[in-house]
Amino acid sequence: MTVHYTPLLPVGPDTTDYRRLDTGDVRTVNAAGRDFLEIPPDALEQLAFAAYRDVSHLLRTSHLRQVAAILDDPEASPNDRYVATELLRNANVAAGGVLPMCQDTGTAIVHAARGRHVLTDGDDAEHLSRGIARAYTTLNLRYSQLAPLSMFDERNTGTNLPAQIEILADGDDATASCSSPKAVAVPTRACCSSRPPHCSSPPTCSTSSSPRPRRSAPRHARPITLRS
Repeated sequence: MTVHYTPLLPVGPDTTDYRRLDTGDVRTVNAAGRDFLEIPPDALEQLAFAAYRDVSHLLRTSHLRQVAAILDDPEASPNDRYVATELLRNANVAAGGVLPMCQDTGTAIVHAARGRHVLTDGDDAEHLSRGIARAYTTLNLRYSQLAPLSMFDERNTGTNLPAQIEILADGDDATASCSSPKAVAVPTRACCSSRPPHCSSPPTCSTSSSPRPRRSAPRHARPITLRS
C-alpha cells in the first residue's frame, strides 16, 4: 500500500503581497554545503510586535473590498448597507493606530513552522512573546490573561502573556507564522523567507512604511516578511 502524505490543512499557492521590515542583522550563512537564513532574536521580537499591531488595527484589502461591495449590491437590504457602512467606518477609525478594531483584543496565538534552512538561537517562543508583550503594553490593547496565585486568587498579568505559541518543523525554506488575537477573525501572516522571489540583492532588510492614514479612506493590512 502506498501512503501519500497530505498536510492537515493544505493550502494553495501563496499570492500574498508581503512588505519588508527593517530588522537589522538578518543574513545568510553557509554550513554543511547549504545556505541558511540566520534570524537574530530582535528580528523575531520585531516581527511579533508588528504582526499584533497590524492585526489589531488593519484589515486586508480583499476583506475591505468584500465589505464595500455590499453597498453596491442590488440585493442588499438597507440594514445590510447600514452594517457594512459601520464596519467600514470602524475600520477607518482603527487604521488610525489609536483604537483597535475590537475592544476584545483576546489571547495572542502564534502558529509557526520553521523551515529546514532557518537558523535561530532556539528560544523563538521567548522572543515572540517579548514582541507580543511590547505590542500589548505600548498600544491600546486590553490585557486578557489571568495568572493563578492560589486556589481562589488570580491576577491579571499586565502584559497579555502567556501567549499560545506553537512552532513546528517544516521542510520549506522559510519560517511562516500566522498570528491572531483569539477574538479576531482575520490573521496577519508573517514570513521569514530565505529565497524571496524577484530579489537578487545581498542579505539586507528594508521597510516600506506607509504614511499615516487619512480619515477619508481606511488603510489595509499588508502581511510582513523578513527576507535576506
